[in-house]
Amino acid sequence: MSQAVADHLIAQKDAILDRLMALLRLPSVSTDPAYAEGMEATRAFLLNRLTELGLENVRLLDGGGQPAVYGEWLGAPGKPTIVVYGHYDVQPPDPLGLWVTPPFEPSIRDGRLYARGASDVKGSTLIAVETIGAFLAVEGGCPVNVKFFLEGEEETGSPSIRRIIETHRELLAADAVLSADGGRASTSIPTLNTGSRGLCKLEVTLRAAGKDMHSGRYGGAVRNAIHELSRLVSTLHDAQGRILVPDFDSDATPLTNRDRADAAELAGDDGAFFAGPAALPHGDPLYSVRERVTLRPSIDVNGMWGGYTGAGSKTVIPAEAHAKITARLVPGQDADRARQRIVDHLRAHCPEGVVLEFSPPGGNSPSSTLPDGHPLLVAAEAVVREAAGRAPARARIGGTLPITGIFQEMLGIDTLMFGYAMPDEDVHAPNEFFRLSSLEDGLRGWPALLSRLGGQDAAAFAPWRKAPTA
Repeated sequence: MSQAVADHLIAQKDAILDRLMALLRLPSVSTDPAYAEGMEATRAFLLNRLTELGLENVRLLDGGGQPAVYGEWLGAPGKPTIVVYGHYDVQPPDPLGLWVTPPFEPSIRDGRLYARGASDVKGSTLIAVETIGAFLAVEGGCPVNVKFFLEGEEETGSPSIRRIIETHRELLAADAVLSADGGRASTSIPTLNTGSRGLCKLEVTLRAAGKDMHSGRYGGAVRNAIHELSRLVSTLHDAQGRILVPDFDSDATPLTNRDRADAAELAGDDGAFFAGPAALPHGDPLYSVRERVTLRPSIDVNGMWGGYTGAGSKTVIPAEAHAKITARLVPGQDADRARQRIVDHLRAHCPEGVVLEFSPPGGNSPSSTLPDGHPLLVAAEAVVREAAGRAPARARIGGTLPITGIFQEMLGIDTLMFGYAMPDEDVHAPNEFFRLSSLEDGLRGWPALLSRLGGQDAAAFAPWRKAPTA
């Protein structure tokens, strides 16, 4: 079954590439209201394509933010029901001056398709969409039941996804999730992404005085809010980069030998890792670089400001300073508890008389892991082994794909990330690209995976379903 569908897709590859380029011309930047028309046009494109391909109940799911695009095909009774996830929003294209060609005018150079969103993640999302359409066209049906959930807020942390799921919980009921997001972890070693780190956020305001002061009249005699906040955030780590927040990772699930072996296989060249961004090594020396960025938690100050930051000079001692902090979390860590431990640590190290305020909790995402033996993992490993001639390494991504943990929490179902992006494709940066060879790889891989999943009954997924906790 999958071979006939793959052959059909490869024969249509040029037309699919044209559709991908049309999709990439639509500037769907979710974080910037200036791109509202681009977001709307992208939703219209996807709604139209799902309808053309024969999906049913095609509609928007609104949670108060950017709606998700939904469509379903439920004509395989007794077979698994799979939510197929992708996202249609992209990162802002800035800085525009560093693009070789305009970010929303797709360009092909040396076997690469350059455009904002090509790798993250319109390329892989369209592969999934076209594959379902090919099954309907060639076979008259799919091996599994399918529910598309194409999100419009992934690049802003999925702020309304919980409301969408809560409102449409019955509509989204399924046995598992296949995500087009979360690409391959190596350009040379076959991999499967089986999990992601979670995320918690906080913003801190430190107040050291009632108002800003003239540095000539007060300098040397009063506390400077920026100085105090700088000292405070420096207590989060020791000089080597170990996290000093008490018990921060005490509830983390211990690493297994398999975890560390897979990380070692994917370790790569540490020198090149640091040389790429011209960065300096930092972090717990008990763990390899690969382990630090995928298997271990981290805490980072993402932004810090206060006082005068305009042109020229202003001799002021700021009364307030601010910082944005995020932590990447690993399995076992609770996002709310991790955030509170950071807050408690900062309060404990705050000098007497200095006032700290924290933003309200919210915007957290749990980590996720696809357990060993899960039908998704078994099927995907067989597909990759057949295509690559060897078993894939299992990889965790260091970033956060909010839906993996949220679907697990709210719907009780696990996610396999089966995207075809590569790790060197400059996502979120100027000159983002997607390999044309990956388009063909995906048009062969997705039919093979769906066919294998269709070889099982829905009952095979029942032991892996969990009771929703929210």
